[in-house]
Amino acid sequence: MHRAHTAFSLALSPMAHKNFATWLFKSGTSQKVAKATAAAAVRTYNSAAAEPFANGSTATYVEEMYNAWLRDPASVHTSWDAYFRSNTYTSPPNLAPVQANTLPLTAFSLGGGAVAGAAPDSKTIDDHLAVQAIIRSYQIRGHNIAHLDPLEINSPELPGNSSTKSIYANFSFEPSEQDMERQFKLPSTTFIGGDEASLPLKEILNRLENVYCNKIGVEFMFINSLEQCNWIRKHFETPGVLNFSPEEKRLILARLTRATGFEAFLAKKYSSEKRFGLEGCEIMIPALKEIIDVSTELGVESVIMGMPHRGRLNTLANVCRKPLNQIFTQFAGLEAADDGSGDVKYHLGTYIERLNRVTNKNIRLAVVANPSHLEAVDPVVQGKTRAEQFYRGDQEGKKVMSILIHGDAAFCGQGVVYETMHLSDLPDYTTHGTIHVVANNQIGFTTDPRFSRSSPYCTDVARVVNAPIFHVNADDPEAVMHVCKVAAEWRATFHKDCVIDLVGYRRNGHNEIDEPMFTQPLMYQKIRKHKNCLDLYADKLIAEGTVTGEEVKSVAAKYENICEEAFALAKTETHVKYKDWLDSPWSGFFEGKDPLKVAPTGVKEETLIHIGNRFSMPPPNAAEFVIHKGLMRVLAARKNMVDEKIADWALGEAMAFGSLLKEGIHVRLSGQDVERGTFSHRHHVLHHQLVDKATYNSLQHMYPDQAPYSVSNSSLSEYAVLGFEHGYSMTNPNALVLWEAQFGDFSNTAQSIIDQFISSGQSKWVRQSGLVMLLPHGMEGMGPEHSSCRVERFLQMSSDDPDYFPPESDEFAVRQLHDINWIVANCTTPANYYHILRRQIALPFRKPLILCTPKSLLRHPEAKSPFSEMSEGSEFQRIIPDNGPAGQNPANVKKVVFCSGRVYYDLTKMRTEKQLESDVAILRVEQVSPFPFDLVKEQANLYKNAELVWAQEEHKNQGSWTYVQPRFLTALNHSRDVSQSDDPMSSNTTTNTTNTTTDHTNHVSASSESESKPWLSRMFASNKSDGSTDGGSATGTADFNAAKHFDLKNVRHDFNRPAGNAAAPGARISKTGRKISYTGRAASASTATGSKAQHIRELNALLNDAISV
Repeated sequence: MHRAHTAFSLALSPMAHKNFATWLFKSGTSQKVAKATAAAAVRTYNSAAAEPFANGSTATYVEEMYNAWLRDPASVHTSWDAYFRSNTYTSPPNLAPVQANTLPLTAFSLGGGAVAGAAPDSKTIDDHLAVQAIIRSYQIRGHNIAHLDPLEINSPELPGNSSTKSIYANFSFEPSEQDMERQFKLPSTTFIGGDEASLPLKEILNRLENVYCNKIGVEFMFINSLEQCNWIRKHFETPGVLNFSPEEKRLILARLTRATGFEAFLAKKYSSEKRFGLEGCEIMIPALKEIIDVSTELGVESVIMGMPHRGRLNTLANVCRKPLNQIFTQFAGLEAADDGSGDVKYHLGTYIERLNRVTNKNIRLAVVANPSHLEAVDPVVQGKTRAEQFYRGDQEGKKVMSILIHGDAAFCGQGVVYETMHLSDLPDYTTHGTIHVVANNQIGFTTDPRFSRSSPYCTDVARVVNAPIFHVNADDPEAVMHVCKVAAEWRATFHKDCVIDLVGYRRNGHNEIDEPMFTQPLMYQKIRKHKNCLDLYADKLIAEGTVTGEEVKSVAAKYENICEEAFALAKTETHVKYKDWLDSPWSGFFEGKDPLKVAPTGVKEETLIHIGNRFSMPPPNAAEFVIHKGLMRVLAARKNMVDEKIADWALGEAMAFGSLLKEGIHVRLSGQDVERGTFSHRHHVLHHQLVDKATYNSLQHMYPDQAPYSVSNSSLSEYAVLGFEHGYSMTNPNALVLWEAQFGDFSNTAQSIIDQFISSGQSKWVRQSGLVMLLPHGMEGMGPEHSSCRVERFLQMSSDDPDYFPPESDEFAVRQLHDINWIVANCTTPANYYHILRRQIALPFRKPLILCTPKSLLRHPEAKSPFSEMSEGSEFQRIIPDNGPAGQNPANVKKVVFCSGRVYYDLTKMRTEKQLESDVAILRVEQVSPFPFDLVKEQANLYKNAELVWAQEEHKNQGSWTYVQPRFLTALNHSRDVSQSDDPMSSNTTTNTTNTTTDHTNHVSASSESESKPWLSRMFASNKSDGSTDGGSATGTADFNAAKHFDLKNVRHDFNRPAGNAAAPGARISKTGRKISYTGRAASASTATGSKAQHIRELNALLNDAISV
């Protein structure tokens, strides 16, 4: 302020003009002076450039006197001074252009103080600058003292209970009553005046108070765009923006009535059920509907939503218009009509196409199903939204948008929120603006905000991406509706994120059967006395005459009748249907397909050659496009391989991508450093060495009519980016979506996405995904965090039964794929990698693919495949047999080593060094899950006299061993004992059977009577002999120990077992006596050693042990 005052005073001082003139004449030539004088004449704001308004010299003389008086009132006669001070004279209009951001001097003399037209005194300048600073202070900090809390627990402490005084107290500005009536010119950075250029100070403060310190608090002054800041100012400061018509108010009331009535109906009918109701923040339902209405009016056709459990059922019912009877059926505990485990009702999603009655336009609404892991659904929604925008050609996000609903504690507490926010402006990940709605309960489960966050607001994470934050009191429906309207318009105008913070409360505990008074007694004493939002708003509308009390009751009774009718209809249902809750339907994908027929994955050799040649070529304008010399050698090496008709890993991958693109399949590869590849092997994007941002991607130019290829370096995030790609894969089944980890070890940062979405999504939500996870994996002496993708965790979550050998048939392999939850593979050849990628699209269904990818094999001279293994007639090999001397003479083989992954090449090298090619066969299990029972059995029968060994480079408690061991036993023995429950012809006896393979003894005792009992009763039943007593005798204990252990497999009907083929409990009967032993590293807590020398010792030990005869 001091600087502005000093500059102003100097500019108005005659001495300043004199000094400036003296300096100008001393420092420049006469030509420069002439130009400067002419320019100064143009800039003189109040001088007349010509004489169009008066005749003769009178007007000129008066104007000259007026200009002289402006410069120095003492320089003219006292009569002229009195005349000009009387404000009677009006100078002619100025013909000179007005510069931007300038004001006439008289603007600072409104309302007295300084004489009109004269230079303002220092107090006038100070006062105007203070008023401008106060306006800015309201814009910056007004939200801090806004009345946002409906419970008034967190009301700000204000000096004298005056928010106005707290704002201007820091400006040494104590206005008197006279000052409050003074007119002040409004700056261009405020719109509180509307059409008025100046206002009395009292009115300025009142308007600022109503805008920034009432029921809305706006955080936006941190945004570094003047245009965006002014846009927000205009939409909140313009007088009358909060005025609603009677029709609009009645619509708000009707929507609020439905939201409140739904929760009340569920509370009445299902008082002891968890439903995570919205009581205390019911206004969220009208808020979402307002966002959708405004967005639909602005051109949006599809809205994809993600939200936590609180308020989900209400959102499904009143925003999406999910049939109420389907929602009520979820409370009945009925059996499912379709496969899968299902999920609790407040996790389910849906997809609805309906007419928006307000805008009379069709709208598609999807609520994405999600687990209890808070905020995990955020990136999934963003990926699904981005994919839908991509396939619609919606490059600016005008047709498809996302809405994310958050809880206050989770929004600031879960790191995935920050990760997802940082995707918002990335070119290949942006959804062109997301509206975030925070249902702010002012509590997290039982934790107060002061213990759950360090920031003033739960929404402060949004500031990092310059997203405006609109805090609003959830008990003021009209303020909420205005904020939602502004948010929707902001998103449509700037295509950037924004946040709506609905500050409400939670009327019940964390759920309806939780007692909140244990931990928040004072808060809940207030809540018990507090009227709900509907009653408050109804009273307001009745008081102002907008509605009558009878109308309010009529609207509530009407919705109550709708709920009762749906409730009666729900009682007639006998089953629940998971498919009714599908959030991402694939229209027409499954129709007319043989569910067990896989399209061929081999292609014509001419296609491979064409793709290889294009992939190894520099850009067409190679003369102008400067490529790195090292990459020129890479391209030349690729060309040589194409000429020799062989492919390494990178070329095999490119041929898989290119052939799919040729067939119209969109391919999207995403992850950290995927354009080049972590290990510098891929190089899909070539960079001009002299021109910034000039790139060339050969896979985008394979064929003139090919599908698009997207390869995108992501932010340094696993959790959000993997979730994003999973959401992307849900949208279109005819696309290959891949996410690659920088190292497979880092994938566990995204463990929530892997566990809760990818592995179990189909079982819980009947939602398929063909997502491919590429996880670099291999024990190569790079230390504990650069060695293992923890394949054992993926295998542990595989849903195939280790004790069940499916019926052998021609469809054995594809049926296994159909019945399992995902595929886990560790390929050793480029050809198999090529086929398994193409198989993802060739399958008549979609399954996630977890692929352990190599590191050293990327350039291994033996890890190459001829084109013949990728051309027509070739296919993916689940097991690659030994084609050397051992395979040609299996009867003489002494040891068969099964392995998976890169250790195969170490084993073959050791076998060659020991010259045991005829004695040791090495077989590669390429597809680990679902386990190739049939091929293992076939190979074991081929080598009848050989010892069977599983060799792996991982530690014993890691890798594939714990997964493959029981499945090898099932494949080798292919027989189980038969208990009475499986064989009705067997007698009622107790059978003890010893399994020679595992040395376990299984005691089986059963009766026809006990088999008919529920499983829990049988589990704890005691089969007592005749004459036994009820006392706790040793006999009773023995009988209990001998009771049949119940196996849940008898009653389980999951995806991985064909109907009618339940596995029998009990131990296996070994018909062959064969077993498989383990060779590899000992168990360890760490994945690998940090010592290169120790790594080599361990590797040599396991290789010697595996190959020794």
